[in-house]
Amino acid sequence: MLTKPLLSLFSVTPQPVVSLLGYLIGLILWLTPNKKRRITYINLKYCLPELSSLQRHNIARQSLVHECQTLLEIPALMRISSKRVLSRIHEVIGIEHLQEGLKKGNGVILAIPHLGNWEIIGLYGSQLFSMTSLYRPQHRSPELDAFIRQGRQRFGAELVPTDASGVKALHKALENNRLTAILPDQNPGKGTGVFAPFFGHPANTMVLLPKLAQRNQSTVLYSYTERLRWGRGFRMHFIPVDDGIFEKDKLKSTTTLNKGLETCIRKKPGQYWWSYKRFNVVPEGEVSPYRK
Repeated sequence: MLTKPLLSLFSVTPQPVVSLLGYLIGLILWLTPNKKRRITYINLKYCLPELSSLQRHNIARQSLVHECQTLLEIPALMRISSKRVLSRIHEVIGIEHLQEGLKKGNGVILAIPHLGNWEIIGLYGSQLFSMTSLYRPQHRSPELDAFIRQGRQRFGAELVPTDASGVKALHKALENNRLTAILPDQNPGKGTGVFAPFFGHPANTMVLLPKLAQRNQSTVLYSYTERLRWGRGFRMHFIPVDDGIFEKDKLKSTTTLNKGLETCIRKKPGQYWWSYKRFNVVPEGEVSPYRK
C-alpha cells in the first residue's frame, strides 16, 4: 500500500516518469513468481482459452504493467488541477450518448470496468456534470481513505457508500437526473448477486445496476479509458448498453451487463485487471479455479 510520503511523491512526478516506473514494476511482477502473476495466468487461461500460450503470455505482461501504471497514476490524479486532468484526455469517443441520456431526464448510469485507468472517468465526469459515485470505504487505512475521498470529490462529485444508504442515494441521484458511476465487474459478495456468464463461466454478478436502470428508466453506458503509449495520456469511451439490461429477469439483465463488459475488455485485454479473483465465489458444487 502506498504510504503518505509515497502518495505525495507520485502526485508531483511527471506522467512519463510514472509510466516508466509502472512499466518496470509490472515487468518485475511478470518475471517473478507472485500471487498477482499466478491469478492473472489462471484468469487468462480460464477466460481466453482460444488464445495461444504466447498470446496469453503477452497479455499477462501487459496487464501487470498497466495495473502498476494505474496504481502510480492515481496519486497525481487525486491532486492535479481540473485543467491538467482534462489535458490528459486526448480523445473522447461517444460523449454524445451521455449528453443525449441526460437530456431524457432520467439520469445516466456509467458501468465502468477495471480497464485502462478507470479513476479518471469520475474526475472527468464530475467536472462537466452533477455526479454521484458508489464508493467502497478504505476501512483498513483511514489515511488512504481520506486521500481518495478528497481527491474524487474535489470537482463536486458525491461519493456514497456500498450499503443501503448508498443505494438509496443512487436512486435519488437518478431521479434528479444526475450522472452516476458503478464498477460492475467485481464480486458483490456471496449470496448478493446472480451467477451470470462472463467469458463463458458463471460469475457472481451484481443486480444493483440493472435494478437502478429499470426503476428509473435511466440510460446506461459502458465507459472505459484506455492508456496511450509512453505516458501520452488517455482515450475515453462511452458505449450504449443493450436494451436487455431492462429485462426484469435478473439472469437476463445481468447476462446483458456481462456480455457488454466482455466486449469492452476484448478490445483492450492487455489493459484489464486480470489479477483480480473474479470467479472466487462459485455456484454450489463447483470449485473455484483458483483452488485447482
